[in-house]
Parts: sequence; C-alpha cells; structure tokens
Amino acid sequence: MADTKVAMIVGGGSGMGAAAARKLAADGFAVAVLSSSGKGEALGKELGGIGFTGSNQSNDDLKRFVDLTIGKWGRIDALVNGAGHGPRAPLLEITDEQWHTGIDTYFMNVVRATRLVAPIMVAQKKGAIVNISTAWVDEPTALFPTSAVARAGLAAYTKLFANQYAADNVRMNNVLPGWIDSLPALDERRDSVPMQRYGTSEEIAATIAFLVSDGAAYITGQNLRVDGGLMRSV
Repeated sequence: MADTKVAMIVGGGSGMGAAAARKLAADGFAVAVLSSSGKGEALGKELGGIGFTGSNQSNDDLKRFVDLTIGKWGRIDALVNGAGHGPRAPLLEITDEQWHTGIDTYFMNVVRATRLVAPIMVAQKKGAIVNISTAWVDEPTALFPTSAVARAGLAAYTKLFANQYAADNVRMNNVLPGWIDSLPALDERRDSVPMQRYGTSEEIAATIAFLVSDGAAYITGQNLRVDGGLMRSV
C-alpha cells in the first residue's frame, strides 16, 4: 500500500464533497471521508476506505480522523476541505455570534484541518490541499454575507500558506463554485449564468481532482472560478 495515494475529504457527506470523494476514489486514491451527518462515514466505507462521523469544528474529531488515516495508510497526499452553511441575514442584523459562526464555518474549518495535515505533507515533501470556497469571493453578494467575508479571509490565508510551503512541494488552492446543482434550482439564478445552467457537483469534483493531481503541480495559491462565466470581474 506504500504507493497508494491517499485523500482526505472533510465535509464529504453530500453535494460537492461527496462528489469529490467519489471522483478521487475513481482516480485511484484511497479515500477517508468525514462528515457530521453519518453520510460521510457510509460513503467512505462504500468506497473501500475510511468513513468517520465528526465535525470540522472540532480539533479533537479532526485529530482522530487524521490519526485513523495515517494509521491505515501512513501518508496523506490530498486534503479537500468542504464547508457547511453559515448564517445569512441583512448585514446590520448579523449578530456577533453569527459572525463568529460564519468564520468557524467558512474559514476555521480549513485552518483546523490544515494545521494537522500540512506538517505531514511537508515531511513527505508532497501534498495538495483544495478548499471548496465560493465564486462570490471577488464580488460579494448580500445573499451570502458571512460566506463572502470569511472566504475573503480564506483567500488571503491560502496565499500566505502557498508562499510558505511551496518550496516543500505542498500546495493549496481554492475552488470557487457558482450556482451548483446541490442548491435549489431557481430560474432567476440559472438565467444569470452565461451558460444558462447550474453547474454539477461532478464538475466541481473534476476540478478538485485536477488540482490535487500531478498535472497541477505548478499551481498554488490560486482561486479558480468554476461558475459558468457568472462573475464579471477580470
């Protein structure tokens, strides 16, 4: 098993995270999947790997998950960080507690997992981390205020991480999905996309799979939009 590539998917119970787990398994990765719902545990086992029920908000859960993965395979080549849904409200009505929850949901999820996994990758002199962010990082929308703010911070963190660890051959990039089929299908939203359709979770998964592959070995610190042309900024 020493030559098996190993991928951890944190927040892989459904939607884009689950699609990423399936795609990476199809690409030959051994996969370990964490989610809070129990679906990730079932999926990881279905894919012949590790399934774990726990929270990406818990350092203890994440450490147990990493220890299980290392105990089974002895390495971690790819880490995919998904996120749940944070608070949404009119800007001035968002409470302190809701802002902190948003930061926990959309930013600290990456910080916690990376703090545990990056040192392993640095020791290996190889590894790739991909965070599922949002297309609205560049053009914040009132629809997702805590996401926009926290993930702007994630973009800065990703650049700082990339600068520090590129020489160790450890990379980090963000995938920026637009309207994806794991969200409710609304005509108004579909019509706003130049491609005139929602994207699929599988299209996001394919992008993630590319970014953790050797074909993307020279790509780090980037925010890659996968949004059907939705964002207009250059």
